[in-house]
Amino acid sequence: MACNGSGCQSGGCYKDEDATSNQPINSGETDSRASNNVCIKCKLNDAVSGYGGIDDGRFCADCFKNNLFGKFRFAVTSNAMITPTDKVLVAFSGGPSSRVALQFVHDMQERAQRSFDASRDRSLPVFGVGVVFIDESAVVPIPSNEMEEAVEVISEVVSSLAPPRKELHIVPIETIYSTDSGDGKERIIKVVNTVSDPTGREDMLLCLRMLALQKVASELGYNRIILGSCISRIACHVISATVKGQGYSLPADIQYVDSRWEVPVVLPLRDCFAQEINMLCCLDGLKTLKLSTGSCSSINGLVSSFVALLQEENPSRESTIVRTAGKLTPFQFNRIPEITDGNVPLATRRRQKRYNLKSNDSVTSESFCPLCNSPLNKSEIVDWSNLNSHRSSDIFYITCCSSCQFQILPSDSASMEQFYMDLPQLVVGRAKQANNGNLSILREQIQDCLLSDEDEA
Repeated sequence: MACNGSGCQSGGCYKDEDATSNQPINSGETDSRASNNVCIKCKLNDAVSGYGGIDDGRFCADCFKNNLFGKFRFAVTSNAMITPTDKVLVAFSGGPSSRVALQFVHDMQERAQRSFDASRDRSLPVFGVGVVFIDESAVVPIPSNEMEEAVEVISEVVSSLAPPRKELHIVPIETIYSTDSGDGKERIIKVVNTVSDPTGREDMLLCLRMLALQKVASELGYNRIILGSCISRIACHVISATVKGQGYSLPADIQYVDSRWEVPVVLPLRDCFAQEINMLCCLDGLKTLKLSTGSCSSINGLVSSFVALLQEENPSRESTIVRTAGKLTPFQFNRIPEITDGNVPLATRRRQKRYNLKSNDSVTSESFCPLCNSPLNKSEIVDWSNLNSHRSSDIFYITCCSSCQFQILPSDSASMEQFYMDLPQLVVGRAKQANNGNLSILREQIQDCLLSDEDEA
């Protein structure tokens, strides 16, 4: 539909279509110009089409690339995702989204390097970039030869990028266990195989993957983790999380910034569609890969198929889903702390202050699920001191969120005990810390009802 607003910036606004479609075509134009629309931005070149996105047939190739990069850059600058003193880690799976995220981060770094070389005082440093690939072959049925080829392709992609150099980290997922244990691969296989539900197994693998990313970033000195999650993937997560009863924690997962982790996670492609990303890979010849992971019969897979059907009917469906979920109140950790570093340009600090999440527009959460790290509602906080059993596995079970209890954790006590023993120390330590925090919160809530030492005497 067309709108009458002169300042409209909606991706679904087609106010310029009539004006461009009625322009006369010169007699010297080719047959392709007669059959295709003209780019609504430059008014010169043929618009690219066929990718099925919301802007399909509106921009030429160059304007399309600039438009997509503009979305990325606006998300980065408005939320202070990358500053000159940062060292960012790009999570690279080889898929189109992570490939475009890597390319755009490289483009920004390359521009920053040119500005640094051209400046006289060279006061602004150039942010560092690393790339990490998590090898999940220990728990996912991927043929060994296919994984070897994937590592070669990823190494080739990273090494082909122009300077500044980006360090590549190939990290087996079992490294989340202490190197002293020596049985990390065996234990992680036991943990994953204990989860019988297909959806729970996928969610458990997601938890383990994030632990691996956090461990790599923390040990190697990175202060940001960049994920390639786009609006299409976020739309699927909105529906699947709602189905799995994760409505309270949903706002935490769909924002630009997630600082609940030790190393904040950012989503600079949050406003980009998967169709646009695939088209950019095709136009620029960006090499991607897809590993064989077998058939998917989980809730996540069914939701992805459902959203894909909705998107075929109406290209704005995914955007509508994410915008609707975006009306939920985010958490205070969905923001980068205010920048006080003098090395960061004043314009960047002002922009962050303008767009950053305000404290009165968010909710606080002091308790998190020790397994998936989702924020817990106060009603989910259980006083385990009154539990009949004081086994660590039972305490761990009741302190997890309801979704993890239903989808991931074993129901019988024997399996739960073994599952708990095989968990990484990172998770167990987080559970103990959460238990201490929960007791403090409960004590504050019932402080007025407690007897003091003088009253007891």
